Amino acid sequence: MREPQPWAHSPTSQVPVIIWLLALLRVFRFWRAFVRNSGPRKSSEEALIRSTEIANSLREMHNERMSHEGLKTAKLCSMGRMKDTPPDSYDAFGFLPKTMEEALRPARWLHRNYFRVRSYGAHNIPKTGGVIVAANHSGALPMDGIMLGVDLFENTNRKRYPRVIVDHFVERLPYVGVLFSRVGAVGGSRRNLETLLDLEQLVVVFPEGTSGVGKPFSERYKPQRWHVGHAELALRHNVPVLPVGIIGAEEQWPLLARINGVRAFGAPFLPIPATPLPLPVRYHIHYGAPVDLVAEFGDDAACDPTLVDKAAERIRAAVQSLLTAGLKKRKGLFR
Repeated sequence: MREPQPWAHSPTSQVPVIIWLLALLRVFRFWRAFVRNSGPRKSSEEALIRSTEIANSLREMHNERMSHEGLKTAKLCSMGRMKDTPPDSYDAFGFLPKTMEEALRPARWLHRNYFRVRSYGAHNIPKTGGVIVAANHSGALPMDGIMLGVDLFENTNRKRYPRVIVDHFVERLPYVGVLFSRVGAVGGSRRNLETLLDLEQLVVVFPEGTSGVGKPFSERYKPQRWHVGHAELALRHNVPVLPVGIIGAEEQWPLLARINGVRAFGAPFLPIPATPLPLPVRYHIHYGAPVDLVAEFGDDAACDPTLVDKAAERIRAAVQSLLTAGLKKRKGLFR
């Protein structure tokens, strides 16, 4: 039989228990004092109002500070120009110019040698100021976004980094989400777009979203459900919208099937491409004239849902017109 340790019943062994009892007694006294001094319901409401006022004051102070010093610092880090952006500095979205430069090497090779991209109307790309680039979307994987980003960068004398807006599930993808952030991609939330436009960025959106990627081959070059958020933000921030028609991406990696039951990392479906690798179809990127939606629909159009829908339809029609004209001029898939 095991003998008890000599210290098991010593006075010092009771010290932890005494400490716990004293702590519980102190908590009980604090709670009793709180209940006695809490006051009637009116006092609680006054305390709630006071705390709300304090919170609002703190929020106003924070916004004022961000609107001056914070926004000024963010502009120096995120203006999208190579001369202003330190290559080893991140911006608020995780963009790292150094990583972008490294990623551009293979992307340029694909742009020049594999897809042999030809661009038309590149003089329409604004060289300064905030702008929303709205293009059609297609392909099993977003090669059209990569090629458009490279083309915009090359046609702005390599001084403007395009900030491509992606779906939120892209940010959740292991490794891929981090890589996309490093090369300038940004999750598609309203606040993110507003911040980019305030910083006068070149913002690229695909209003079709995943419906463009998942459309059947028979619906190629027919824009699907056209979201209106880009038009509302363009009206509210008074920035032009640059319509773009991308030809070639619809055939480069056609979709064989889509599995809707699989929602890995939040993706709406799992695409099954018809070929293991994208086909070397020649890209034709057509840039239209910038559209000033405020001039067409008025200063207060952003508050009118009907006018916002009409503004979005104006951009969709402009993209469709570029696609229709470009398809008539195209001589073949690989030419």
